[in-house]
Amino acid sequence: MEITKINVLSLFDGMSCGQIALDQSGIEVDKYYASEIDKYAIEIAKKNYPNTIPVGDVTKVDGTQLDKIDLLIGGSPCQGFSFAGKQLNFNDPRSALFFEFVRLLKETKPKYFLLENVRMKKEFQDIITEYLGVEPIMINSSLLSAQNRVRFYWTNIPNVTQPIDKGIVINDILEEAPDMSRKGGSLESYFDKHKDQPIFSRDGLCHVGNAEINGNESIKRVYHPDGKAPTLTTMQGGHREPKILCAAIRGRQITEGSKEYTQMLEVRDDGKTNTLTTVQKDNVVTIDNKYYRKLSPTECERLQTAPDNYTEGVSNSQRYKMIGNGWTVAIIKHIFRGMKNENY
Repeated sequence: MEITKINVLSLFDGMSCGQIALDQSGIEVDKYYASEIDKYAIEIAKKNYPNTIPVGDVTKVDGTQLDKIDLLIGGSPCQGFSFAGKQLNFNDPRSALFFEFVRLLKETKPKYFLLENVRMKKEFQDIITEYLGVEPIMINSSLLSAQNRVRFYWTNIPNVTQPIDKGIVINDILEEAPDMSRKGGSLESYFDKHKDQPIFSRDGLCHVGNAEINGNESIKRVYHPDGKAPTLTTMQGGHREPKILCAAIRGRQITEGSKEYTQMLEVRDDGKTNTLTTVQKDNVVTIDNKYYRKLSPTECERLQTAPDNYTEGVSNSQRYKMIGNGWTVAIIKHIFRGMKNENY
């Protein structure tokens, strides 16, 4: 079968993670219609993909007036469904936007569709399944990224399977020279809680202590870089960016004959040290001056497996917002693989 370019309609397009995934999958796009109302997200999408065709508010999009759509994608606002939210279901105006996806699915009649949403009550999940006619597959972004992010995907793209776990952790996505203006203060009760032994949860996170800041428990948590990051949110204000444990100085206990001493080593935020001048089989690393820092926008892009500096050009607060609202690109690319294998 001859491979041709496809037309795409992306609803709630945000920073256009779907377009990144298509690009990285080698799926050629003729026209990419993007429905979005956030001006900053639109700006970033156009910066990276100048041929993006904005179509504005989803409630005003007429699918019958567009060119033939081959792929309809979207992640309708989830605040009314989420276990973390108020569970307002379809009566919440934001979650009611799901029905705009249904309307445009009927109007455009694409060959393929993909809808993403959060974990939710089974009754809400079943309603979406009934309207779309396919059962969802639940995938955790942690399989292909350093972020714990469980999402449901409803799609008729064939042969979607669970990705193979790549074992990526926070340490793998840290910048070599991070902006240390994001450095925070000391940690509260790190040793008291964990006795210097990090304890990893079943989902791969390792909460090692709390930052000494005001706010609710969730935004105080500091995570070990050898584990996963928590699910990214819009992170707007109030120290909501994920926080990681850092160590200003490491000491290596050196034994030479009857003498013992500590060799002090400067440590970068990627966890690497300067070259050792003495190496002993039984060296023990100790950590002093424990503190935390917030992940940078670039590091959050990496958690969503988006290209470095993709969101550059707007304020950090807007970068964090659109990254948190976005998709994990590697997961969408994994799903699109079934479409690629069918030659579209």
